[in-house]
Amino acid sequence: MELLVENQKNIARVSVVIPCYRCADTIERAVMSVAEQTLKPYEVILVEDCSGDYTLDVLYSLQSQFDVDWIKIIPLKVNSGPGTARNVGWNASQQDYIAFLDADDSWHPQKIEIQYGWMVKNPDVDMTGHDFQYLKTTDEFIEKHNVGLVDFLQVTKKALVFKNRFSTPSVMLKSTINNRFPSGKKYCEDYYLWTEIAFNESTCYFANTVLAFLHKPPYGISGLSADLWEMEKGELDVYRNLYNKGLINVFQHAFFTVFSTLKFIRRIFS
Repeated sequence: MELLVENQKNIARVSVVIPCYRCADTIERAVMSVAEQTLKPYEVILVEDCSGDYTLDVLYSLQSQFDVDWIKIIPLKVNSGPGTARNVGWNASQQDYIAFLDADDSWHPQKIEIQYGWMVKNPDVDMTGHDFQYLKTTDEFIEKHNVGLVDFLQVTKKALVFKNRFSTPSVMLKSTINNRFPSGKKYCEDYYLWTEIAFNESTCYFANTVLAFLHKPPYGISGLSADLWEMEKGELDVYRNLYNKGLINVFQHAFFTVFSTLKFIRRIFS
């Protein structure tokens, strides 16, 4: 399959970063959803997180189906978690924007066209996200969006602390942002980063338009109690980090800790 080359105009200055850990059965679907974009991103960076199985072989096989310069593979020597893998891909990019995708998720065909196009027209915005949909089957109907009708609304740092609006496969941000995912953190590592970005006075926007698809239920739908507790601890760590860095005061830290705990109790008994 031949893709766009650098000197063509209809290509987005976007690097797509996908952490890959034991994802041999799902990574092709993820990459194909990028390849089928109505506006192609400049490159896809696959960071193989020392899976210890045949994932890396699958990635190289997949790379051979495309332009060798379009898919880049970075193998890690030590399993480091998705946050570190995303950081490695982010640091390897020289494009204007970074878009994240997980190996078991996929994108709407118009995702780059809509999101990148809006960010280019609004250069003061540092990070955007959008809605997602859980697909039980791969043959569900995917609605075509009217690009001109998609509206992005600002997400304040206060609103973000109350609720994480940004699922990782929905996020596109400026590559020049200095913050990074926390190394070694496995739960809420994305929320940790989004809050740091917002509290460092970056401008964040969100579109209530489905541009990403999850192919396994998110924690809120099917998570076991143990998973929910790990997610809760991760969220509390987000508030602790903001407090330790002086981004919220002691009263705000206490309020959000209680608020989060009450939400967790409600999830457990609902």
